[in-house]
Amino acid sequence: MSLKIIRNNIVNMSTDAIVNTANPEPVVGSGCDYAIYEKAGFEKLLEFRKKNIGRMNEGEVFVTPAFDLNAKFIIHAVSPIYMDGASGEEQKLRNCYKKSLEKAVEYGCNSISFPVVSTGSFGYPKEEGLNIAVEEINNFLESQDIDVYIVVFDDTNTELGKKIYPDLEEYISSNYAEEKVQNKFHFFQNRKQGRDARQRNGALQGESAAFSAPNVYSEIGLDAETATVPKKQTESDEVSEKQTVSEFAVDEWIDFEEIHGEKLNERIKHSTDTFSEYLLYLIKEKNMTNAEVYNRALVNKKVFSKIKNNKDYHPQKITALCLCVGARLNMDETRDILRRAGYALSPCDKTDIIFSYFIENGIYDMLELDIQLEEHGLACILG
Repeated sequence: MSLKIIRNNIVNMSTDAIVNTANPEPVVGSGCDYAIYEKAGFEKLLEFRKKNIGRMNEGEVFVTPAFDLNAKFIIHAVSPIYMDGASGEEQKLRNCYKKSLEKAVEYGCNSISFPVVSTGSFGYPKEEGLNIAVEEINNFLESQDIDVYIVVFDDTNTELGKKIYPDLEEYISSNYAEEKVQNKFHFFQNRKQGRDARQRNGALQGESAAFSAPNVYSEIGLDAETATVPKKQTESDEVSEKQTVSEFAVDEWIDFEEIHGEKLNERIKHSTDTFSEYLLYLIKEKNMTNAEVYNRALVNKKVFSKIKNNKDYHPQKITALCLCVGARLNMDETRDILRRAGYALSPCDKTDIIFSYFIENGIYDMLELDIQLEEHGLACILG
């Protein structure tokens, strides 16, 4: 028994059963529905539907031959149209998954492929829809032995993938290097030791001395040939500079207090928060709801409840990372909240690098992130 999320066009899957997002009436819709009819044989499949099935209610499923698809059966799940989230859509969507799986077992199938039902033209929010899919499939797999695939990025869902893949590969290549990390440490250590030696040899006594590493100066926009330790100031120079710095600092301080003072004081109040307390604070500060965050993070509601109700709850690192994505944290916030759980992002861990890439680039899409983990040979979140 297994659940995998893969990138493919669902009409190219070769599982025993392929699930279609069907309409209540015997008509063909857009997206997945149209693609499956076209690949299976449009007229043959539509004629079978009209003759043998007729109208079906949302949340119900029916089975047809697969015709020209490389499968045995098409399981048509009559997908709910998303209205407001309070019109029974969730239960209907859960039924689509549960009843499709039951039909697959009833028809002797060993494998089944799902689209992310209702999240296309039917309008169901993607994060919530995927979370429901994973919950229902995992519940079913507790007692049944069948391979289940959630298939994403068909012809209507490729733009994000096209945009980020080259950059992600470059990012991993640039960041995944233990030797580089060690070299960088030794570079800064050696630079510090050299500076200390120069200071001991008289640089602090007013002598001019050019440093021996031009790349260090390029970092701050100086030319190594002209970079020197400042000459000793006269008393009048010191007074003039102090006045200038003082005036500048006062102006900046006033602006900072007006713009950031209150937020900084609020942040200081939370300096000793646990992971749980700080997460709830950030969610509130960003005007999000708990449900938004754990749905987007693909974190089980029960797990989130444990975090919420126990301020000392210690989540697994992968759960903490997912919640960083779910709460749309920036990189500084991510590092901060991970430290509160006793974790840190490692430049030698590809999973950490992929999460870092997504967070740095503001790509808060757990579905795409999970696919990238799988494509790089890493443990999947939903696997």
